[in-house]
Amino acid sequence: MTSLLPKTKKQKSERPLLPKTKKQKREKRSLSDLKTLGQQLLTSRAHINNLPILLTFITPDSPPQYALESLLSLQSFFTPILPQLPSSTTSACANPDADPEFIYRTWLRSKFDDFLQCLIDLVVSSQAEDALREVVLDAIMEFVKVGNAGKFHSAIYHKLLRAIVHSELGADDILLDLLATKYFSYTDICYFTYISLEKQARTLEGQEDGNLTPDLEDSIQSRLSMELSIHKMHNLLSRIPPMEASEEKLKMWNALGIFVEKSNKKEHIDMEDKQGKSQKSNDKVLSSQGTAKKMKQKFTKAWISFLRLPLPLNVYKEVLVTLHQDVIPYLSNPIMLSDFLTRSYDIGGVVSVMALSSLYILMTQHGLEYPDFYNKLYALLEPSIFMAKHRAKFFQLLDSCLKSSLLPAYLAAAFCKKLSRLALFVPPSGALVIIALVHNLLQRHPSINCLVHREGGTGATTETSDEEKDSFENAEDCSANRDLFEEKAGVDHFNNEESDPKNTNAMRSSLWDIDTLRHHYCPPVSRFVLSLENDLAVRARTAEIAVKDFSSGSYATIFNDEIRRRVKQVPLAFYKATPTYLFSESDFPGWTFKSQDVNATG
Repeated sequence: MTSLLPKTKKQKSERPLLPKTKKQKREKRSLSDLKTLGQQLLTSRAHINNLPILLTFITPDSPPQYALESLLSLQSFFTPILPQLPSSTTSACANPDADPEFIYRTWLRSKFDDFLQCLIDLVVSSQAEDALREVVLDAIMEFVKVGNAGKFHSAIYHKLLRAIVHSELGADDILLDLLATKYFSYTDICYFTYISLEKQARTLEGQEDGNLTPDLEDSIQSRLSMELSIHKMHNLLSRIPPMEASEEKLKMWNALGIFVEKSNKKEHIDMEDKQGKSQKSNDKVLSSQGTAKKMKQKFTKAWISFLRLPLPLNVYKEVLVTLHQDVIPYLSNPIMLSDFLTRSYDIGGVVSVMALSSLYILMTQHGLEYPDFYNKLYALLEPSIFMAKHRAKFFQLLDSCLKSSLLPAYLAAAFCKKLSRLALFVPPSGALVIIALVHNLLQRHPSINCLVHREGGTGATTETSDEEKDSFENAEDCSANRDLFEEKAGVDHFNNEESDPKNTNAMRSSLWDIDTLRHHYCPPVSRFVLSLENDLAVRARTAEIAVKDFSSGSYATIFNDEIRRRVKQVPLAFYKATPTYLFSESDFPGWTFKSQDVNATG
């Protein structure tokens, strides 16, 4: 044990030999030896050389018991002296004639930095056991709490998050779950998480702009690494609970807090004054409203920086699904999302469907002007939308978007006719939604009543109220349409392939597509069409149909509704004798069924 005594000259001579024999010495020591080294380190400064030895056991490849024992000893050693250590080691190196005590503390600071780096390497290692990683995480967060002269040490926390984001851990690793469940309930931790993730997003954005490597393999590897980092950033951002301004009592990880208003009397305070007068400071804690305002600013910066990244498709979809509920209500200025949402809406397909909710909120609640909104919405009406995962929300938003009475007649007619044509190709559940949407359109926009199919002045679909006749006569195009149908019966001028609603010629068409649904093979569809005809006949007493009652329908829901439906008249089949064949010869005159002869000849 003579080599462990604090002799400066001998210590310098033995330093180059430590890396060579470190692994051999570590293998020779037992768990009881580690406990002895730790107890000696805590009792006397004479055993300070035990500190580098204990550090060698905090690695991912060390046995968990050894790493845990070293961790507990070093944590007990550094926690009480951490406020006395200098903030960095550069000052002692620059001044060799400094006080020996200051040099000693500077050396301890360097060892603490090594200790902290070992803890971070261990906590982001997939080789270590989950229980050990949880203990290491708790130790790091304890240093975050008291590492900055008793205040929140944001540098340590930023280093931890940076290591997590850039590590090879998966997006669903237990470390992210532990961090979110145990620490995201504290307001100050959420505050610095926003700040750190904003910095990480800007760093990744800079790497994306500067990634021009010609090597294909390196480019693919860099791309995969960035996508993994983006996954983990989204996991962390989405797990932070939103803060309401009405919360009066905030839960802080550090008791001194961070949300303070600085007084004008003192702007710079020495380190010694901070340690002695931390409780007598003139700083005033912000109110819950002021804290919520600062949190909203950091929340906005973090999300806007994150959305500038090249998001993978699965992350892109997850963001769009929850954006209108979990992000927009808590942004300081939601209109900042207009570029991101309009780009998403222009992509088309499922991405546009999921961007519709957030874009609709910006248009109706925050004054966003988007001239091509209805053209893009019209382009989304494809048969595939009726099988999409988020079709229920889409149909409800579609009904809301077409609710305004200020829509021009050609636009309402184009949507009405496009939906009617789709009713011929979609499943029965989709046909029910279309009938509900068409019903509401005809109720809201009397100027498109000329689309109601007329057939020789008879039939249920030709009976119209006085209000419909007046609107038919007042519409300029409807009179021309009537003459057109009389001259060329059966001609439909609607252009189903046109993407611009203005050029579809919908006002020159009719809803013959809906009329064909009266003979639909699915009974609920045919019954619903008959109810639509009855509602058109008594328009003044008919309310709009709630689209949400049909928007999430499927074959299963239709079947379940049918088997629960009470039928007054049930068709019965009665046989005096048990039938022995499926068809009789009387059912098909001129045909015979001689299965026995065929089997005999075979």
